[in-house]
Amino acid sequence: MKKYFFILFFLLVCSTHAQTALYNSGNIQIHEEGQLGFHTHLINNAPFDENLGLAGFYGNTPIEVSGAFMPIFYDVEMASVAGVTLHTVVSVANNFNFITGNIYTPRIDKAIFLSFLENSFYNGESDFSYIDGYANIANSDFFTFPVGDDGRLRPLTLESSSINPLAKCAYFFEDPNIPLFFENGFNTDISETNFLSISTQEFWRLEGSQSVKATLTWDALSSAIVLGETLEDLKVVGWRKSSNSWVNLGNTRVEGTMEAGSITSDTFTPNNYEIITLGGTNNLYETLNSSKLDNYFMSPNGDGVNDTLIIEELDLSPNNTLSIYTRAGLKVFEMKNYTNEFNGFSNINNLVINREQGLPEGMYFYVLTLDDLGLNYQGFLYLDR
Repeated sequence: MKKYFFILFFLLVCSTHAQTALYNSGNIQIHEEGQLGFHTHLINNAPFDENLGLAGFYGNTPIEVSGAFMPIFYDVEMASVAGVTLHTVVSVANNFNFITGNIYTPRIDKAIFLSFLENSFYNGESDFSYIDGYANIANSDFFTFPVGDDGRLRPLTLESSSINPLAKCAYFFEDPNIPLFFENGFNTDISETNFLSISTQEFWRLEGSQSVKATLTWDALSSAIVLGETLEDLKVVGWRKSSNSWVNLGNTRVEGTMEAGSITSDTFTPNNYEIITLGGTNNLYETLNSSKLDNYFMSPNGDGVNDTLIIEELDLSPNNTLSIYTRAGLKVFEMKNYTNEFNGFSNINNLVINREQGLPEGMYFYVLTLDDLGLNYQGFLYLDR
């Protein structure tokens, strides 16, 4: 028997945006095998929740979903290049297919999100299609939130000790010291444990009342290398609400390299923490003979002054390794048993532009391992051209 879908709506022009919108003031229902494509805004002011077919978002112009009622779609297809912005909660009962374009929710209002109902799932998520804002799950004990920010998918996987009635997550590519969407910052210098380093590149907000383990990921822009010497040094860390400080949430599983990988926390309750992020246990700020290594200035112009990076303390440890990174975490120089050779040029085969002209002017950071002394340091280097 052939399936049909039936629609009762008004098509009107929104005076504020001078764009058409699908205005639901009756009862829209997508029947099994039915399909409804949105190429314009949806204003949903009536029930739209008994659906079994496919709702798709398409086109090259931004689409907004608003209204007094929450749409509950069965299957959803996301192929809107400019993305879909939610001004009300939208729920998925079965499958969400990411193709291109993002779902945007207002980060200032965590009460608006894309919700995955019990037994629903998704596929196709990528750096070109993810949830830029808050995602929510209902009645699930295992779920990976397809969240991201600034052109990067940055998922978080949740493993609950029991069925989680509700859990919510968003990713922020921001410095937690100066977050854009929070009233207060989360000072990365305040921690309950000595030698606990905290990422200043990114963080996740995770909410939930059940005990969970959270798996975070990192990539080159995460700069995990500054958080610890090895993978085993990395931790998941959280800003505890009761103490207003960072705490170590553990490391029960870690995979990958210092440039890209994943890490799983110990068990914790998300609602006890404002945000979580990557951290580490390190001694990069230890001192050498009661004096720390300096930050350095270089001007490799051939005048014989500051043409190379000279670190006098290396005489105490001929066995050493020097690595230099851009502020974005891209490694541009590395040398074992360094003896003042760096002159502003990269020796790494990567994406350095105009390599023959030398590295561009700006701030870099270095990581130095003194193997003979068992010490490690981090500092900054300013390169002047």
